[in-house]
Amino acid sequence: MGNRAGGRRTGPKCIAIVGPYASGKTTLFEALLARTGAIPKQQPVASGNTISDHSPEAKAHAMSVEAVFATTQFMGESITFIDCPGSVEFAFEAEPVLTACDLAVVVAEPDEKKFPALQLIMRKLDEMGVPRILFLNKIDKASAGIRDTLKLLQPVSRTPLLLRQIPLRKDGVIVGSIDLALERAYIYREYAESEIADIPGDEKARELEARFAMLETLADHDDQLMEQLLEEIEPPKDAIFDDLAADLRDGSVTPVLIGSAEKGNGALRLLKAIRHDAPDVEATRKRLGAPDGGTIVQVMKTIHTSHGGKLSVSRILSGSVSDGAELWLNATDTAKVSGIYRMLGKDQAKQSGAAAGDTVALGKLDNVATGQTLTTAKGGTRQLATLEPPKPVYAFALRPKERKDDVKMSAAIQRLAEEDPSLTLHHNQDSAETVLSGHGEMHLRVVRERLEGRNQIAVEGHAPAVPYRETIRKGVQQRGRHKKQSGGHGQFGDVVIEIKPLPRGSGFEFTDTITGGVVPKQYIQSVEAGARDFLKTGPLGFPVVDVAVNLSDGSFHTVDSSDMAFQMAAKIAMKEGMAACSPVLLEPIMKVSIVTPSDATARIIALVPQRRGQILGYDARDGWPGWDVVEATMPQSEIGDLIIELRSATAGVATYRAEFDHMAELTGRLADEAMQQAGKAA
Repeated sequence: MGNRAGGRRTGPKCIAIVGPYASGKTTLFEALLARTGAIPKQQPVASGNTISDHSPEAKAHAMSVEAVFATTQFMGESITFIDCPGSVEFAFEAEPVLTACDLAVVVAEPDEKKFPALQLIMRKLDEMGVPRILFLNKIDKASAGIRDTLKLLQPVSRTPLLLRQIPLRKDGVIVGSIDLALERAYIYREYAESEIADIPGDEKARELEARFAMLETLADHDDQLMEQLLEEIEPPKDAIFDDLAADLRDGSVTPVLIGSAEKGNGALRLLKAIRHDAPDVEATRKRLGAPDGGTIVQVMKTIHTSHGGKLSVSRILSGSVSDGAELWLNATDTAKVSGIYRMLGKDQAKQSGAAAGDTVALGKLDNVATGQTLTTAKGGTRQLATLEPPKPVYAFALRPKERKDDVKMSAAIQRLAEEDPSLTLHHNQDSAETVLSGHGEMHLRVVRERLEGRNQIAVEGHAPAVPYRETIRKGVQQRGRHKKQSGGHGQFGDVVIEIKPLPRGSGFEFTDTITGGVVPKQYIQSVEAGARDFLKTGPLGFPVVDVAVNLSDGSFHTVDSSDMAFQMAAKIAMKEGMAACSPVLLEPIMKVSIVTPSDATARIIALVPQRRGQILGYDARDGWPGWDVVEATMPQSEIGDLIIELRSATAGVATYRAEFDHMAELTGRLADEAMQQAGKAA
């Protein structure tokens, strides 16, 4: 006991601020920057003038839509804070940030409705092995007691929540906090340093009880402390602080600090805890398994600025980087640094170099992507992290209002995808649509606003086309004859075909039972080509599937028959025959797995049939207490905006995965609407 942590870690630190939507992350970000002197005054989020509001989209929607970096100084040490979006639609922004940061400050509210969203964040930190401090914000508005709140919070964290402060009340109102390690009271003052005071006599018993609980948790990892508690020996304060730092750094506990970021309360105590307890870049390097020696750089964010070009915001994990340095991406590719900048929101300050631990923006690394690991060593180094964005859950088809902007739009979307790797763009060959996919309606709305605002490209968006198909219910025999005479060689082709339905999923089959050479062999493949060409658009207006065509008879002319003539004859036969085969529309049915908090499962089960879905069953989500997985089938046409309804029913946390299951017949009004829509699109 007393030297488990090995002392305070000095040098630059990188701290990610994460938490559920509207929990107060940006407010805390502002409070920390104001308290350290990086900005002159803490701005309320509602003003639209915070450091995180540097983009028009963030201002317009009063929410963070991308990670924002700010480097500041506190007690002579450099700390970079990163405000990460809280909305689940922009959650992937945090992943490359968390990869290279030393510590996460998780901002939470004493509000049970937001606990599922908090659990998602805590699980991600567990997966990545990132140490964290939980900052219980809006403590002045809490209705329940702090220990009751902690009991409710504990299930969202796999590690024990270690309460380091308790609220100080006066006449039932929270006026400050009591630090359980220092055994000291702090009286809150708005936007100013708290006033240090003795613990009031009527609070002493509550403080002693809470402090003993804290020490008991620490004793789980310190045998000497356990002995002291059993023998009722007061442990020295420096040993307690050593245990607090050691347990935070190795992920044994999640310390809980309290405050009200809106008024700047609790910001200074949090800063001091970070300075004293947080791990440094060496620990982060070990967590990532970075090689020893040389310069290692981890790219956390890509930004395209209007004047300075591309910036790659990066953490220097080891070594140093100077302006003009050559960095290796892999065995063959390099990039040259053109400018090194310290970030403060949208503002950048140029500097000559960066050392281990620094978080800086590196200019004009044109072939470098977010999440990549760079090095000065020739031949590159292994990648320390692999970015795997979650599957998209929302999409729309996009096109410029003016055709001349086609190329410009493609280039702009490519830049946006560099900034946000969770965006997916693909071209649908069937519908000739450019489809943009992401993680929610707001996510793609912001993309569209950036295309129109930042890039001056007017665009139109609509729901992507559903890949309907058609098939037939009965078979027919049909003759098709193409005969044309216009002087010189004419055109002649004559075929008799049998059209039959096939089992679902069979596709297309072509056979021939020609005897006696009534259709020469060289023209049989022409008949197949004609049939296949017709099936691209059947009588209902969609590609035809699950059909067999057999060429059974026909005739030819020794002079006028040709490949083209027999293709035309086949198309004529298909057109006349298919109309008599009782064509029917098919729609794709998807198998859907919906992940939801258990208290919302009944609501989810109720909404599935409203979208023509069928429940297959539901069960507890493995390894996730309080969560269920609902399995269902649902038409693809009903899935387009499913995520909006799921999130509305679950305080924004439910999601789903869908994969193709089968095709099913669609008749009646819905089939008429689909055909009408296809006719308009054509």
